[in-house]
Amino acid sequence: MEEDVNKKTRIYLLLIISTLIFVSCAGSNNTGNTNSNPAVITVTGTGQVYVVPDVAYINVGVRSQGVTVSEAIAYNNDQAQAIKTTLISEGVADSDIQTSNFNVYQQSDYDYQGNPTRTYYSVENTVYVTVRQIEDLGDILDAVGRGGANNIYGVNFDVEDKSEAQTSARALAVQAAQAQAGELAQAAGVELGDLISISSGATTTSQNYYGYGIGGGGGMAESVPISSGQLPVNAQVVLTYEIK
Repeated sequence: MEEDVNKKTRIYLLLIISTLIFVSCAGSNNTGNTNSNPAVITVTGTGQVYVVPDVAYINVGVRSQGVTVSEAIAYNNDQAQAIKTTLISEGVADSDIQTSNFNVYQQSDYDYQGNPTRTYYSVENTVYVTVRQIEDLGDILDAVGRGGANNIYGVNFDVEDKSEAQTSARALAVQAAQAQAGELAQAAGVELGDLISISSGATTTSQNYYGYGIGGGGGMAESVPISSGQLPVNAQVVLTYEIK
């Protein structure tokens, strides 16, 4: 019995020694590898350029009322057609006039006791207009106001082709990130190594927005003064450098 116990003890000792030898060899092999997680510096750079808008977008609406739905719609259709004719006569292409909203809803008037005195219907028709002759925008706004539009809002300016501006903004963002990486390395007393990765976020354009509204379809006395100004095009990049 004692001999069996001694035999089992020797087997367990051999297994423990073999395991220790295996772990030791594995550890010695890992110490010869290069560092898989090198020290790095990650920086974010932004770039911005300004462009002059060459297109404008406006929403032009007509709101009309009628005793019946058909009456309200018929009146609204006449007004909407008049506005479309006005836009085309001002040089806006038919393909640049798009219906963006059409609503029909019932309304009621009430007396001081809360009793309904009149029920009628309202129709709203809004078109989204692209104005490519941006210098004529003031005249166009005045013309549609005189033509019967009683809701004009959301004047936005943009640049149709921003590819060149986006390229310039990204280049400035890379330069800013490189300069920042150099400054950080110098301040930390280290030396930059190879560029490990670079990523670019989406370039964005901050649009000018003008809230503009008129009522009654009376129009304005003279051309509306509009200033498109400039639009900033922004880009962002992220650079990661290895530290030597």
